[in-house]
Amino acid sequence: MITEFLLSYDIYSWQILSIVFVAGFVAGFINTFAGFGTALNYLLFSLLGIPINVANGTVRLGVIMQSITTSIHFYRKGELDLVKGFFIAIPVTIGSIVGAEIAVHINIEIFEKINGLVLILMLILLFYDSNRWIKGKEIHTSRKVTYWHIAAYMLIGVYGGFVHIGVGIFLIIALVWISGYDLVKATALKMFVVLIYTPFVFSVFAMNGQIEYVLGIVTGVGNLIGGLIAAKLVLKWGAKVIRWSIIFMMIIFISKLLGIIDF
Repeated sequence: MITEFLLSYDIYSWQILSIVFVAGFVAGFINTFAGFGTALNYLLFSLLGIPINVANGTVRLGVIMQSITTSIHFYRKGELDLVKGFFIAIPVTIGSIVGAEIAVHINIEIFEKINGLVLILMLILLFYDSNRWIKGKEIHTSRKVTYWHIAAYMLIGVYGGFVHIGVGIFLIIALVWISGYDLVKATALKMFVVLIYTPFVFSVFAMNGQIEYVLGIVTGVGNLIGGLIAAKLVLKWGAKVIRWSIIFMMIIFISKLLGIIDF
């Protein structure tokens, strides 16, 4: 019924563009707080009859627009470690280009199942040593980026380039457990790292003609506004609310990847 309703309108009609904007707003809000919000954009584009590879490329435009404003906001509030962010972004970017090249050619179902199993382990970590999520681990943040860090962030980059859904969750967990940041600073760094690598991924999809620019821009405006509002609330509500938001979204994400729920 929903698909029939959406397809009864022209894809560039004000009705459809309004729905796309609202979906972008909600996705931007969720993405900043936890992750997995982009799934809403994928779902909507799918209902509109847009091929998954084109949807995968189109959402990146909104991600870029959202990441610019949220990164600036976190930087102005003194929560963004720019130097460490650039070091972390390098392996993530390299991995993301590889992931994007894979994404324009293959199906994502097997990859999603593997990630579902990995996320179950990560969900367990969210309930372990809760103090680390709130306060971070200063001993780790003072260390240099090691080869282990580089490998881990590069793998996250491969996933982020392959499909954006849930990459924020992977990044936040790595930033807390590997790099030692508390959840607020990890959220700020997550948005900055996404800002650095996504243009490269976007370029791969663009060169392969897998972008719907009008829908991408409208989604992006929604992402931008939703993300900026969420960024302000992150600083106001703090790490505890972020942690439970991530737990909630991870349960949904894992259920989707493992086929327990379908939407």
